[in-house]
Amino acid sequence: QVQLVESGGGLVQPGGSLRLSCAASGSISRINAMGWYRQAPGKQRELVVLITSSGSTNYADSVKGRFTISRGNAENTVYLQMNSLKPEDTAVYYCNADLIRSGSYYSVHYWGQGTQVTVSS
Repeated sequence: QVQLVESGGGLVQPGGSLRLSCAASGSISRINAMGWYRQAPGKQRELVVLITSSGSTNYADSVKGRFTISRGNAENTVYLQMNSLKPEDTAVYYCNADLIRSGSYYSVHYWGQGTQVTVSS
């Protein structure tokens, strides 16, 4: 069974920083892409950033220049470094992976459980 687990959320002051982590585990043969999404209260879930297996990245305009996605040294890990945080960044952040399970011939999207990020003074 495949699962994604996020961590690193918390309460931070405006202008502060947080680093989120996501670890994918289970029977995985290949990860095509991983990314971060967020959902604020009363709003739709939105893409924050994604990174493909080739290293190509796509950032939402609202976070460009402040957030950075990176791959970890550990297998199937990804990080989201969030700097210059604003109150409007407050949301539940979800990790997502497009991956191929061992023994499968197609890719499937998996979601983490989410981690709360609150930016407030």
